[in-house]
Amino acid sequence: MSLMSIEEAPRAPAPGARPALFALGFRPFYLLAAAFAAVSVPLWVAAQAGWPVPARVDMLWHMHEMVYGFAVAVIVGFLYTAGYNWTRLWTPRGWRLAAIAGVWLAGRAAMLAAPPLAAAAVDAIFLPLAALPLYRVLKQSGNRRNMFLVALLGLLALSNLLYHAATLGWLPLDPLAPVHAAIVLIVAIEAVIGGRVIPMFTANGAPGTRPVQDARVDRTALFLTVLAGAAWTAGLAAPFTAALAMAAAVAQALRLAGWKPWRTLRNPLLWILHLSYAWIPLGFLALALAQYGIVTPSAALHLLTVGSLAGLVIGMITRTALGHTGRPLKAGRAETLMYVLAQGAVLARFAAALAPAARMPWLVLATVCWSGCFLAYLAVYLPRLVAPRPDGREG
Repeated sequence: MSLMSIEEAPRAPAPGARPALFALGFRPFYLLAAAFAAVSVPLWVAAQAGWPVPARVDMLWHMHEMVYGFAVAVIVGFLYTAGYNWTRLWTPRGWRLAAIAGVWLAGRAAMLAAPPLAAAAVDAIFLPLAALPLYRVLKQSGNRRNMFLVALLGLLALSNLLYHAATLGWLPLDPLAPVHAAIVLIVAIEAVIGGRVIPMFTANGAPGTRPVQDARVDRTALFLTVLAGAAWTAGLAAPFTAALAMAAAVAQALRLAGWKPWRTLRNPLLWILHLSYAWIPLGFLALALAQYGIVTPSAALHLLTVGSLAGLVIGMITRTALGHTGRPLKAGRAETLMYVLAQGAVLARFAAALAPAARMPWLVLATVCWSGCFLAYLAVYLPRLVAPRPDGREG
């Protein structure tokens, strides 16, 4: 099975009853990620405004939790769901899935309230624990094509360990460096998965469209993206980093242009993916400009996170949830509202980074859009994800 097969549901019910919430990985992890996103960002903005919040809620907490809390939950939920379709072997479900989700939840609570060493220990367990079942099903099925994703989960786990070692004073390392490295890894995951599924979705959802995929452009774009991200993370010379970031921006823009995004304007399930992917080249353009002080590094960072990451997340967690709950792949008014709010969040957050004098009003607006997006997701999809599929299939 290829990575493209992410919307197929298991066809034959397995024996034995289990709660629908833990029938497949996307169900608990998409809900947990959405709920955490809706709550954690307002909590951090409240801290910025001087409101009484837990002492651990600072900039490092915010950056760590957006990456290793929110983003990682979505990635694991997606990979567990896609993993079955690639291999026809079950990824964790039932009590095993509930236990893994419980470890993620314990990590979020620990990072908020536990002593630093205990928080690090609880938080660091999740990624290795989550990666192991995926490795097992890929190995058992001989699916080598997607094994690199397990390696990327391993690198995310390593960067998380480095973050904790730095914050505990065990390493003479800026704690932001491992988080930046993790963001680069996540952008690489977006580039790989996006390059496989977005053209296919476009061809299927926009009749008559033939997206162009060039393996050389794909490889070049991915190579330059990782290289530019590594140069930025390592703090290499500004001219060198700027040149790489500009090259990555051009390569990613050429890649996206081949997918013919202008043909998707009538289909929200498609344009949200194209528009969100466009924040990758724009983010690297901003990263190049940041090397010369034209924009702030924060502006570039949030184009890659609030822009590409969150946009692709809301696009995929609606699409895969529709497919895996037996519903038509069609965005209604609620989904379109989520997509618009996600784009409003990135624009407002970018404005906050560009206009320090008006930072707080823009942050509040970005937070309203961000939380509104994920609260809308919970309102629409919570009843669907805790209920069995109406067609009787498992998944």
